[in-house]
Amino acid sequence: MTNIRISDVGRLAWLPSGRRTKWVVAVFWLLVVAAAMAPASKLTEVQSNDSFAWLPQEAESTQVLDRMAPFQSQNEIPTLIVYEREGGVTPEDLAAVEEQVAEIDAIDAVLRDSVGPIPSEDGEAIQVIVPIDAGDGGWETLGEVVDEVRAVVEAGPEGLDHYITGPGGYAADSAEAFSGIDGRLLGIAASVVVVILLFTYRSPVLWILPLVSAGVALFAAQAVVYFAAEYADLTVNAQSQSILTVLVFGAGTDYALLLVARYREELRRHRDRHEAMAFALHRAGPAIWASGATVIAGMLCLLLASMNSTSGLGPVCAIGIGVGLLVMLSLLPALLVICGRWVFWPKRPAYGSQDPAERGLWGRVGRTIARRPRATWVTTSVVLLLATFAVVQLDATGLRQQDQFYGKPEAVQGEEVVTAHFDAGSGQPVDVVTTPQAAEEVARVVADTPGIASVAPPVEKEGTAWIAATLADPADTEAARDTVLRVRDRIHDVEGANAQAGGGTAITEDILQAADRDNKVIIPAVLVVVFLILAGLLRAVVAPVLLIATVVLSFFAALGLSALLFKHVFGFAGADPGLPLFVFVFLVALGIDYNIFLMTRVHEEAKELGTRRGALVGLSATGGVITSAGLVLAGTFLALATLPVVAFAEIGMAVALGVLLDTIVVRAVLVTALNLDVGRWMWWPSALWRREGETPEPPPPVEEERELAAQQ
Repeated sequence: MTNIRISDVGRLAWLPSGRRTKWVVAVFWLLVVAAAMAPASKLTEVQSNDSFAWLPQEAESTQVLDRMAPFQSQNEIPTLIVYEREGGVTPEDLAAVEEQVAEIDAIDAVLRDSVGPIPSEDGEAIQVIVPIDAGDGGWETLGEVVDEVRAVVEAGPEGLDHYITGPGGYAADSAEAFSGIDGRLLGIAASVVVVILLFTYRSPVLWILPLVSAGVALFAAQAVVYFAAEYADLTVNAQSQSILTVLVFGAGTDYALLLVARYREELRRHRDRHEAMAFALHRAGPAIWASGATVIAGMLCLLLASMNSTSGLGPVCAIGIGVGLLVMLSLLPALLVICGRWVFWPKRPAYGSQDPAERGLWGRVGRTIARRPRATWVTTSVVLLLATFAVVQLDATGLRQQDQFYGKPEAVQGEEVVTAHFDAGSGQPVDVVTTPQAAEEVARVVADTPGIASVAPPVEKEGTAWIAATLADPADTEAARDTVLRVRDRIHDVEGANAQAGGGTAITEDILQAADRDNKVIIPAVLVVVFLILAGLLRAVVAPVLLIATVVLSFFAALGLSALLFKHVFGFAGADPGLPLFVFVFLVALGIDYNIFLMTRVHEEAKELGTRRGALVGLSATGGVITSAGLVLAGTFLALATLPVVAFAEIGMAVALGVLLDTIVVRAVLVTALNLDVGRWMWWPSALWRREGETPEPPPPVEEERELAAQQ
């Protein structure tokens, strides 16, 4: 056995691979999991899924919520009950509904009297608006209250159909859709990881260790996020918790794949497995740390977002990646060394055996690209560029409420009934607040605004006047948002009124404006941060610029292809306004991961072989593991598509498609071709660039390639 000095491989590499310290590391993480189980299981209890928690504080609709505190709680959600009888409602129906309203008003969470019953002009429907105060419980509490309301209305007269809809109805349906989401996503993500690891390792045992490590990372990360939400005011919602699950499993398994691949290489070079792991950590560790740091930095750029939900997602994901890094670079190496070489059975890497990677598939791909590298990268870039033009098909202006789910839940059916029998904006008014002195004038201005169907008399409390205006168009349409903008323009001009407009439609408009602002701020910030990390890692300028350009091209191509799938294959009506930003951050941060895995190996090999030969060796050595990593990450993000929520399905599909493009096309073909064509200039202005006399590595003759193929 070769003697190892700690200075040769670093203390962090020595700790999990030591003969005694490996047990210390394993026991430490066992204790962490035991301590993390309870707080991790309570993460859903600290979620904030109400509109107020998502909106930026400076948004006008947020300020309206504050000013309306004397009239209603910020946690109050209007919930519509609509009744319908074919042929017309009867006096008995109306009397029964009145009795139900009295019973509903007695529910603890209904702090104000309901509005109604309101018969429709055609006499075929009745509407009741129930002001449910969900308190701090969010969706979970709201769903429970809606169930109480449903139990009351289900006891109504036979033949009188009933539906619960409006903001409260949709929120309750969302709560049901996300019920048990963590366990569901965990099961799907774990299944994906198991299948791909079995296929990658061809071992009935080895896959268990990365899976166990990913599970430990997830529980530990959820516990840290819980404490941050409980005691540091971190905003966590169903979206961020779901993404945390798939990100930790996907990215964590990626790091595991890279480490195990390098460990297997070192086992062929060292008799002792402890020594092999120490060198594997020493050589693969910097690339894994750099990859994780890139993702963490990219996620933390989301803190610049004005949307509370978006800014909260950044730290949640950063925590997940950080914990995943620690686990995969400590617990996993310790478990691998504890188990020994037998864990690779039936293909155990014996000491002194030859690594077949360079003669494998990716070695042949590299030699093919080497024949015409410039034509390869130009052609690949043009094809990806053509795919970007389909971005014009993407309608990321938000989804209407009835388009947010697969199928047709109760809230959607109820909205159709409301639209058929009442004013389109009924039940979701524009809330205008102003000073009592200007209330009458502001009410007249609002009533005269095109798109407003009716205006209720002003109500005054504690120095504030509230005016509720009914929209002529459905509250979640572009026409309704345009009406809100007209109302705002007009009431802002009323001198001394200090008038503002809010409500559900105004919230949607403010979300769109905030999303547009966040795109303009966060996307450049992510690019700058990623460039600085790559420049520091590779000690070059040209390579980082080219790598970022390839990932950005991959992002736009993925977004364009996703837009075609959403519109023409799945028939989605639109996309969430946050989709482009989320997909960009995930694809750039995670896509750069694979380029880091490849380019750090190319950099390592180029020191001995030159850039062109190093590019071929780097591709052949990392091609298989990076492809497997891409499949794992794509598969785990696709798990989001199993939720009956269109916005989540779109994020999962777009990120999965982008990861596959980045893994198979950009990294394997485009980046390798650029390495071969640009040569040593990739490393400008580092010392590696100054090496003179490098010549292109010629592809092997046809006879040699046939011989290599026959040996496979």
